[in-house]
Amino acid sequence: MRDKTKLQWNDLSRSQQTVILTLGSLQLSLAVSAWTDLFFRPVSQVHGRKATWAAIIAINFLGPALYFTRGIRR
Repeated sequence: MRDKTKLQWNDLSRSQQTVILTLGSLQLSLAVSAWTDLFFRPVSQVHGRKATWAAIIAINFLGPALYFTRGIRR
C-alpha cells in the first residue's frame, strides 16, 4: 500500500508536471550557461575563486543569478 503523504509523479496533473519540467529545464539551462561562461572566462575577469563560483552556481536559480550579477568583473 502506498503512503498517501508522498506524491508520485503520476499523482500530479499534466499542468503541474509541465510546470516542474519547465522550471527544471530553465534551471539546468541557467546553470550550464553560467558554468560554461565561468570555464572560458579568464581568472582576471572573475571576482573570487572559480572553484567557489562553480559551487555557488549549483544553488538552484540563485547561484547562476549571483554569478552573472556579482561574479563577473566588468
